[in-house]
Amino acid sequence: MFPYFIMLIFCGIPLFFMELSFGQFASQGCLGVWRISPMFKGVGYGMMVVSTYIGIYYNVVICIAFYYFFSSMTHVLPWAYCNNPWNTPDCAGVLDASNLTNGSRPATLPSNLSHLLNHSLQRTSPSEEYWRLYVLKLSDDIGNFGEVRLPLLGCLGVSWVVVFLCLIRGVKSSGKVVYFTATFPYVVLTILFVRGVTLDGAFTGIMYYLTPQWDKILEAKVWGDAASQIFYSLGCAWGGLITMASYNKFHNNCYRDSIIISITNCATSVYAGFVIFSILGFMANHLGVDVSRVADHGPGLAFVAYPEALTLLPISPLWSLLFFFMLILLGLGTQFCLLETLVTAIVDEVGNEWILQKKTYVTLGVAVAGFLLGVPLTSQAGIYWLLLMDNYAASFSLVIISCIMCVSIMYIYGHRNYFQDIQMMLGFPPPLFFQICWRFVSPAIIFFILIFTVIQYRPITYNHYQYPGWAVAIGFLMALSSVICIPLYALFQLCRTDGDTLLQRLKNATKPSRDWGPALLEHQTGRYAPTIPPSPEDGLEVQPLHPDKAQLPMVGSNGSRLQDSRI
Repeated sequence: MFPYFIMLIFCGIPLFFMELSFGQFASQGCLGVWRISPMFKGVGYGMMVVSTYIGIYYNVVICIAFYYFFSSMTHVLPWAYCNNPWNTPDCAGVLDASNLTNGSRPATLPSNLSHLLNHSLQRTSPSEEYWRLYVLKLSDDIGNFGEVRLPLLGCLGVSWVVVFLCLIRGVKSSGKVVYFTATFPYVVLTILFVRGVTLDGAFTGIMYYLTPQWDKILEAKVWGDAASQIFYSLGCAWGGLITMASYNKFHNNCYRDSIIISITNCATSVYAGFVIFSILGFMANHLGVDVSRVADHGPGLAFVAYPEALTLLPISPLWSLLFFFMLILLGLGTQFCLLETLVTAIVDEVGNEWILQKKTYVTLGVAVAGFLLGVPLTSQAGIYWLLLMDNYAASFSLVIISCIMCVSIMYIYGHRNYFQDIQMMLGFPPPLFFQICWRFVSPAIIFFILIFTVIQYRPITYNHYQYPGWAVAIGFLMALSSVICIPLYALFQLCRTDGDTLLQRLKNATKPSRDWGPALLEHQTGRYAPTIPPSPEDGLEVQPLHPDKAQLPMVGSNGSRLQDSRI
C-alpha cells in the first residue's frame, strides 16, 4: 500500500492530468494529438497496440464473470460440494463435512477435517476443482489448446454484444451507460462490506490487509506491481484518457477532474480491499489457517478463493450473484474505454466524411475482430495465454510509453509551450508540483522502476506450472510490439520529412505540424490565431473533426469548424 500511494502521488495523478489536458486541448484521439510532434506519433500507435491486447483478453475475464454469474442462478452453488462428476478424490469441501441443509454451515469443524484442511497440499477445494476441471478443463501445457470451451465461447459472445450495444452511438450512448456501470458497484461493495465485517474472523483479515510487511519494501517487484496497478486502475498510457478527454469542452477544468477521479479511484481500490479481506479473514477463521494461505492472486482470487468464501455465507447464491454482477460492471466500464480508444483513433486518423458517418460499422468491425481474436483464450489452454498477455503485453510497455510521452512533451515540444497551452485552455498554468513531476520526478521514477524490474525479473508461472521458453519469448515479443512502434515510426517520419541534412530533418520532424492546436476556430487565439483565413486553395489536408467533438455545423480545413458557410 505504501508504494501504491507513492506511485499515485508522483506518477498516477500527474500523468492522469497530462493525458487529460493533452487530449482536451487538441480534441483528438491518441493518434491525432501527435501533431504536437509528428515524429513521436509512434507513441500513439503503441497505445493502440496496448489497448488492442488488453481489449482482447479483458473481455475474456468479463466472459468468465458472466459464466459464474449465470452459474450462481441456483439454490446451491455448483462449487459448494465435492459430489460432482468433475471432482477428484483429493477434493475436501468444508460443507461436505457435516449434515448441512439450506446452505447453513457448522459452528465447529470436526478435528480430523481441521487436520486435513491444515495440510493444504493434500486438499483441493471444490471451488478450485470447479474452476480448473469444469470451467476451464485446464490442459497440461500452454501449447496444448485442446477444445474450445463452448460455454465460455457463448459468454464471450454475450460480453462483446453488450459492449457493442453500449457503444453503438459512441460516447453519447456509453456516457449514459457508464452512469450505471460506474456507480452501482459502490452499492454492491457496500452490501458486501456490511456483510463481511459482521462475520467471525473479519477483523483478522482486515488486520492482515493493513499490517505492513516492511521486508518487502525493498523488492523491486512490489514497486513494479504498484506502478502497474496505478497505470491499470487509472488507465495511463492506454490512450483511453486522451480519447475520452478529446470529447470534453475546450475550457473544461480537467485539472479538477484529474484530482477528483484519481483520488476517488484509489480510495475505491482501498475500500474494495476491506471487502475482500473481511471475507478472506472469515474464511481463514473457518478453515483454521492463516489468511496468507487463503488469499490468492490473479484470476485465482476472483474465481477460486472468493467464490469458495461465498459458499460459507447464508443465502450464498445471492452474494455470489451480487459479486459477479459487480465484476461484470467494473469490467464493462474498462472495456468501453478500450474499444472507444481504438475506434476513435481509426476514425480520427482516416478523417473522411464516409467513416465519420459510418462509425457504427467501425465499432462493429473492431468488436467482431476482438471476439475472433479472443476465441483461443476460451480453449483449454486459454488461461495460460490470458496470463501471458496480462504479464507481458501491457506491463513494462506501459511505463516506457508514459516515460517517452513525458519526455517528448516536456523537452521536445517544450515545457513552456505546454504550460502556456494549459493556461490558455484552463485560465491558469499547471501548479508547480505538476510542473516538477512532469519534467523530472515522474520520468525518473518510471525509469528506475523499469531498471529494477528488469534486474529482478522472474519467469512467469501459473500455480506450479512453469512457462516454457518459447512462450516467454512470445510474451516479450508482445511487449516489444507496442514499444517498437515508437522508433519505427520515428525512422519513417524522418525519411519522409524535408531537409538537406539529418539535423534539419530531425528538427522538422519534431516541430509541431501546421494544424496543431485547438480544433475549433473560436478557441484558436494567441499564437494559434490564423493570420490568413484558410481556404480550399491552401493545399492543406482536410481533416474533418469528429461529429461528437463539434459544436458548429460546417467542416473546414485543418480539422476546424468554420462559422462562415461560404468558406
